[in-house]
Order: sequence, then structure tokens, then C-alpha cells
Amino acid sequence: MSAYILVSGDFTPWGGMDRANYELAWYLADQAGAAVHLVSHRVAPPLVEHPRVTWHHVPKPMQSYTLGGPWLAARGRQLARRLAPQGARVIVNGGNCVWPDVNWVHYVHAAWNGRHDAAPAAFRVRAAWMKRVARRGERRAVRAARLVLANSEQTRRQTIDLLGVAPERVHRVYYGIDPAAFGPVAPAARMAARRTLGWPEARPIVAFVGALGYDRRKAFDVVFDAWKLLAQDPGWDAELVAAGAGAEVELWRRRAAAAGLGDRLRILGFTKLVPSILAAADALVSPTHYEAYGLAVQEALCAGLPAFVTRSAGIAELYPDDLHDLLLSDPPDAHDLARRLRQWSSDIQGYAERVARFGAVLRRRTWGDMSSEIVTLLTTPAQLTSSRFG
Repeated sequence: MSAYILVSGDFTPWGGMDRANYELAWYLADQAGAAVHLVSHRVAPPLVEHPRVTWHHVPKPMQSYTLGGPWLAARGRQLARRLAPQGARVIVNGGNCVWPDVNWVHYVHAAWNGRHDAAPAAFRVRAAWMKRVARRGERRAVRAARLVLANSEQTRRQTIDLLGVAPERVHRVYYGIDPAAFGPVAPAARMAARRTLGWPEARPIVAFVGALGYDRRKAFDVVFDAWKLLAQDPGWDAELVAAGAGAEVELWRRRAAAAGLGDRLRILGFTKLVPSILAAADALVSPTHYEAYGLAVQEALCAGLPAFVTRSAGIAELYPDDLHDLLLSDPPDAHDLARRLRQWSSDIQGYAERVARFGAVLRRRTWGDMSSEIVTLLTTPAQLTSSRFG
């Protein structure tokens, strides 16, 4: 039986890289029939219960990934030294563990300096230190790998240009999707989802899915400013729903109340109900400052939602020409976002019809397709240079 060691902070169905790692682990254990060893702080069910999965639990002191990082790296190397000589393949993520086999890059620290101007001074100092540590570890680990996987063409280019990895060692592998969870939503089902969530049925709903922390990489401040501009128009009747955890959740709730947006802006905080939110919404906004890929955007598109995303995001490279009006300026700008949302609101049905065609293409590539492609690369890397949709 073949064996794999996967090193990652979490294996859960939530979030971008966590979901991708979860799906790869499930495929290896369930479809490929391999023995799968997960070196991680957390593994969600049913993956953790799979008979061919062994979880090597790593402590996370004070619930800090930074403090848990050295433990994760040490446990990963320890297990790799034991099992790699027996033929086990080792897949690490970015700078989380140095091992000369496979590195799956979901985020390039060298490509993003951070955006912490509004954060407390202590946070800014800590973030600057963490960024230096992350960049050193990233460069060392990625350059040590024989095979590097990148989740977008942008990530591939940055891995080559910023981390100094030879182009022939870096292969682009796009994420997949669960088409059963993220598919077209009939009007009746959309209304039912809204009733379940307690949302109004008559208003258009725009969703934001992303962290609301001190690092404003996801740019909710841009969304907030755009929404204030739109709310000044008496004819603007849409509602904004923001889903995401972070230190600034309460700050944005207070600001929404102070700006008189209390009945037009819902800030949910952390939730596992993203599929339900996308089923109930009419559009998604994601004006990120840096996004290696953008799984939430892909999920929205697969659910038939027009998804406004910064043109520099990895997912943006997949947008067809007839949807380039959904690509936002880089860096994102509140006035640009507000203008594009006004255009969308004047032809909601037309936008939905155009996006439906793109969503159908994206749904053809499943998590199984992604995982199968990775397995092929691990065995014959010279035969495959990039993944495709369609």
C-alpha cells in the first residue's frame, strides 16, 4: 500500500487551503487506497475517522499557529525521516516544514507585505516579526522541494520570481469544487434559504466572505466605504451580509450602527454556513489586496453568483472576457466597487445569466480531479505542466 504524509495546520472543509488539503487527504485515503498520515493541529470528521487515515496530533499553544509552527515542523520531519525511506511521499505547505519532496504553495508571504495601519501598535510589531519569520521559512522550504505545486498561475510566477525556484519544478494546479454543494440555485430554493437565515426575501443580497481581522487583506474596509456611498442613494435597496471571523468584527458592527447602516448591513462573524449564504445571496464582493487564489469566489461563481474580485487575484485569471466587468481595480477602490455594483443592480438577471455559463465550466473540475492531477504529478511530473477547467 502506498503511503503519504501531509503536513498542514488544519484539515477542515472550511477555508481555502484547509479545504484543499482536506480534499486531497480524503482522495488519497478513499479513492487511491493509500495510508495517509496527517501531521496537524486539527482534522475534521469524517476525514479523521477514515480507517486509512492516521492523525499525528500536534499541540497548538495558546491556540496560536505561530507558537505551534515549530512543533508542526518538527513532528513532520520526524515522521518523514521514519516513513520516507519506506517509500512514503511527503507533502508540506509553504514554509510549514522543510522536506525535499513536495511543497504545495497556497500563499506567497514574499508577495504580500501586510496592511496593518489601523491595527494596534503591539499587533503591528508582532506581525512584522511574524512576516520575517514566515518569509525565511517559506524560502527555505519551497526551495528545498523537488516538486512545487501552485494554486494559480499568479502563485506559480511569484514562486519562481520571488522565491527563486526553477520554473520546471513549479506546476500550477487549480483547486476543485464540490458541485453538489455549490450549484445553481432555483428562485424558490433561494427564498427558502433566506427564510431559514432570517433574511428579507424582497431585497437583493450582496455577500462578503472573508476575515475581519487587523490585517485588512480582504479589504472589508473598501466594501464598507462602497456600501456607505451606495446607501446615500434613496433608490439603493440591497443588503450587505458579511461572514468572517476576526478581531474587528465588533468594530465594524459599531461603525455600521454609527453610519446608520444597521438595517442594511449584517455582520455575522464566524460561520460554517457559507453554502447557505451563497444559496441565499445574489452577488459576492471580494476586493482583496492579495489573493493567491480565492476559493470563496469560485464557490460563489459555481452557485451562479456574479463575483466581483480584484483583477490581481488568482481566480481572476480564469474569468472569461465577457465577465471582465466583474474584475475590480488593483488596489481595490470603494468608488470603483460602488460603480460596478450600481451597474449590476440595473441588470441583475443579465449578470446572472452570463455567470451561469462560467459557473457550469467551473463545476466540471471537482476536488477529485484536482487530487488526481496531483497524484499524476507526483509520479510523472514531466508529463503535466498545468491544470485546466472544462
